[in-house]
Amino acid sequence: MYNKITAHIEDHREELERLWKEQLTSDTDARIIDIMPEHIFESTSSEFFDIILLNLKDKDREYKEKLQSFSDKVVRLGWPVALVVKGLREFVHTVQENLVQYGSIDKEREGDYLELLDKWMTPISNEIIQTYAETWEKTVSLQKMALQELSAPLIPVMEQISVMPLVGTIDTERARLVMENLLDGVVSHRSEVVLIDITGVPVVDTMVAHHIIQAAEAVHLVGAKCMLVGIRPEIAQTIVNLGIDLDKFITTSTMKKGVELALEMTGRKIVELEG
Repeated sequence: MYNKITAHIEDHREELERLWKEQLTSDTDARIIDIMPEHIFESTSSEFFDIILLNLKDKDREYKEKLQSFSDKVVRLGWPVALVVKGLREFVHTVQENLVQYGSIDKEREGDYLELLDKWMTPISNEIIQTYAETWEKTVSLQKMALQELSAPLIPVMEQISVMPLVGTIDTERARLVMENLLDGVVSHRSEVVLIDITGVPVVDTMVAHHIIQAAEAVHLVGAKCMLVGIRPEIAQTIVNLGIDLDKFITTSTMKKGVELALEMTGRKIVELEG
């Protein structure tokens, strides 16, 4: 029974692949298919079919490597895991219907062949999903590390002056990164004045203000001065209503004013050239 199925699949490979792609495309949300260039969808689908067929003959390192490579690819291309699972399910139905069409199996034993196909595809499905999940977790982990590196950069804009632009919500984990990057950056860049720009921070509540105050005090302990810039009117009103004390360090409404003040604090100023 098993040999009959494998022989049929190998003999009718092109037809089965065409039918399988047509069925997968017709049953899948068009938005998922439309975002993929047609040649990418075709080549990836063919590779998917190759991996399924390779499992018939070869379960050694070549199969494992190709399965891992394919999983990496579908994650990068943004294929939902539901589409991968659907592809495996549609493969079973396509092969089963094709076997019946060609009379390769007895009508009364159709259920037995379908059960065999399901049993055959289950370990392949589990292996692909597991590999897909591991690849996705690795990708997410790498993306998280990259975002953390970019979430609180300290930028030396000129000698003795550095800027830390903050964008988005400040949570406890990000506050820790702000503190670490501030202290490391102040020492490595030999900054005397640090400007923390909160223009892109949507909400400044008690917790956010507490984190910023802690950061400013830490900067002061390593011999630098901290300035809070980008305080919008609504942020100023919130700070006042919450009774948050920001008297310990300098605040300005814009980055421009902050840079001008930082230059004065380091014995410099901006002058216009004549002519």
